[in-house]
Amino acid sequence: MLHKPYLKDMTQITQAADQEIFLTPNAAKRVAAIAEKQKKPAILRLAVDGGGCSGFQYRFDLAEKIESDDIAVEESGVTLVVDDISLDLVRGSAVDFVESLGGSAFQVTNPNAASGCGCGSSFSV
Repeated sequence: MLHKPYLKDMTQITQAADQEIFLTPNAAKRVAAIAEKQKKPAILRLAVDGGGCSGFQYRFDLAEKIESDDIAVEESGVTLVVDDISLDLVRGSAVDFVESLGGSAFQVTNPNAASGCGCGSSFSV
C-alpha cells in the first residue's frame, strides 16, 4: 500500500510509490472487461483537455497502442497510458473505478488539483 495522504483510502493500490501515475486493481478489472467486450487491447488512455467547469477535464479512451511519448504503467495485465503533456497535470494521481447509487465511472484522485467540480470530471490547478 502507498503511504501518500491523498491515497490513504485506496487500499488496493499495489504499485511502487515512485510511479508517476497509478491504476487500481478495480479500475484494471473494469478496463479489461470493456476491452474484451469491444475486442480491443486493454490499454486505457487518460488525457487532460482544456474545458469543463473548472478549467481542465479528464478524458478516458481505450487506446490501440502505446505512443512514443506515453508514460505507461501496468496493473493486472492492463496498461494505463498518459501523454507527457497531460502527465504534468496528473502526476502522482490514482485512477480508480467507482460504483455508487449515482452511477459508475472512472475517477482520478489528483494531488495537483486545487479545486474540482461536483461531478469529478473537471479540475483546476
